[in-house]
Amino acid sequence: MPKADNLTWHHGEVTRADRKRAHGHKGATLWLTGLSGSGKSTIAHKVEALLLERGCFAYVLDGDNVRHGLNRDLGFSPEERSENIRRIGEVAKLFTEAGALVLTAFISPYRRDRAQVRELMGEGDFVEIHVAAPLEVCEQRDPKGLYKRARAGEIGEFTGVSAPYEAPESAEITLETGDATPEQSAERVVAWLEEQGYLGA
Repeated sequence: MPKADNLTWHHGEVTRADRKRAHGHKGATLWLTGLSGSGKSTIAHKVEALLLERGCFAYVLDGDNVRHGLNRDLGFSPEERSENIRRIGEVAKLFTEAGALVLTAFISPYRRDRAQVRELMGEGDFVEIHVAAPLEVCEQRDPKGLYKRARAGEIGEFTGVSAPYEAPESAEITLETGDATPEQSAERVVAWLEEQGYLGA
């Protein structure tokens, strides 16, 4: 609950249905979760590009980018990871209510944190996407050199090495990125959105 007790929620004149008609599609949060190097950010940006080609209102919230601003005060302890996800969940909810298809690319290693974000959202507003790649594949890719540094003890609390990752148990979409290109994964996400009626006619 907010600390202040003199707050009132203000309702505007524009409804979710109005925004859906204006944009031509539903608003939703597409929550990509997976190990570092699994392909979350790459896929999220490719999905964003495909959606924009269709005239959709889409935007990516990337884990590293958010930590440069909104969450610059947070580290990587379990408590700070949870607060990182709580904050971005609230931001994603605002985007969703504005009618956007917002893609979040965060490791978000804890099931309880992802479940809490889902609870923030309305029915069907939260789409969990497990970007699944074996740890050894992620380490082979290691685009930022983070696994090498973590194995050398230079980075503490690193997911998959010195901190846990709790894979989704019932994600709406699972992308096996060890066997698929980012383009194939992105096309699968868009196809799922179309099949489920998120993209309209």
